Amino acid sequence: MKLLKLIRYQNLLMLAFMQLLFRYAFLKQQDIPLALADWQYGLLVLSTVLLAAAGYVINNILDVATDTINKPNDVVIGKGISETAAYNIYIGLNITGVAIGCYLSNVIMRPSFAVVFILIASVLYFYSTSLKQIMVLGNFVVAGVLSFSVIIIGVFDIFPATNTENRAQMASLFSILIDYALFAFMINFIREIIKDIEDVNGDYNQGMNTLPVAIGINRAAKIALGFAVIPFILALLYINKYFIENNLYMVTFYAFAFVLAPLLYFMVKIFSAKSQKDFHHLSTVLKLILLFGILSILVIAINIKYNA
Repeated sequence: MKLLKLIRYQNLLMLAFMQLLFRYAFLKQQDIPLALADWQYGLLVLSTVLLAAAGYVINNILDVATDTINKPNDVVIGKGISETAAYNIYIGLNITGVAIGCYLSNVIMRPSFAVVFILIASVLYFYSTSLKQIMVLGNFVVAGVLSFSVIIIGVFDIFPATNTENRAQMASLFSILIDYALFAFMINFIREIIKDIEDVNGDYNQGMNTLPVAIGINRAAKIALGFAVIPFILALLYINKYFIENNLYMVTFYAFAFVLAPLLYFMVKIFSAKSQKDFHHLSTVLKLILLFGILSILVIAINIKYNA
């Protein structure tokens, strides 16, 4: 159980679920060739999960002092798992994840793509050691890594199977993945700011220059609110252009009920948020918005199939 807490298994399960959903609920329903066999795609999911797990491990190792203040019950290092053991786990996860990535890059005959996995591991390391202490940049990096876990599906499963005959269709499907990646980026970027507000006491004591430490909780909350308006408006425009105009009414209802309504709830509640508990609740709301947003790809696939 200590190991599962160390690698934050709930987040890893959500990551794996998201990648499996995009392939089997969406891409597999299209009349297109895919570059990876099912078991190879399983390896792609495993590789991204292992690298993400390694990122959580190094973050937990370096955040013991901060977490002792912010989340004492969640501290694992030194309470069942030693720092040395944690570093060994971190190295093992990274080596395995990158090795699988190198194998898959050769499978699709793009050996240079292996650099993607090395970059992911490197970015997560530098985030934990230095980037997270830089105001806003750390939030941007974490959100970017999550969004890339969507784009990597297209890089390894769509792009290598693209030819002159199916280029238009493949480009359209890749663009949909990019749309979801941008949505994931925006929601997770806001969530990272909210988490910084939630953890402001520990971050301040450790001399970290996060947004709420630099400008205060109230101003940081207002900035998070401002950023939340952007995906809200973009989602409205997207729903109108792609769902309503194409008579995808089930998807439209789903998007309003499970994405826009919770996002509006977030924007209203952040006005009155004061305590750590309040911001933890808002962080959970954003996590659910992200989950429901990703699940919409399944609703879209069902709605298109039903209408057809």
